[in-house]
Amino acid sequence: QVQLVESGGGLVQAGESLRLSCAGSGRSFSAYAMAWFRQAPGKEREFVAAIHWKNPLTYYGDSVKGRFIISRDNAKNTVYLQMSSLKPDDTAHYYCAADAAPTSVSMSSRSYDYWGQGTQVTVSA
Repeated sequence: QVQLVESGGGLVQAGESLRLSCAGSGRSFSAYAMAWFRQAPGKEREFVAAIHWKNPLTYYGDSVKGRFIISRDNAKNTVYLQMSSLKPDDTAHYYCAADAAPTSVSMSSRSYDYWGQGTQVTVSA
C-alpha cells in the first residue's frame, strides 16, 4: 500500500509562488511515475504535471507550462510542484498521484493507482 501526503497549499495573491510537496511511503517510490492533478469546484479533474520514474522527463498541462515545475527527490520519497506566476484560475484542490507500475508517463488520472487527500491552493486577484 502506498500513502501520499500533500502539503504546502495556502492562500496567495496573483503573481506569487507556492511549492507543494508530496511525501510518499513505500520502498519502491523511485519506480513510480508521479503526477499532480487539480480540481476546482464544478470542474473535472485536470492534469497538471507528471514526472518519469527513471529520468528527468517531465510533462505539463497546457495551462501551467512555463509557470510550474515538477521535480522529485527519491532519497526523500518526495515529489514537488513549484508554482510561479499564480493566477486566480489556478485556484483548486491539488492532488498528488502515483502510478505504481508505469510503462509510460500518463496524463490520464485513470492510470494512477494511489492518491493523496490533496491540498487547497487559493489565488486571489
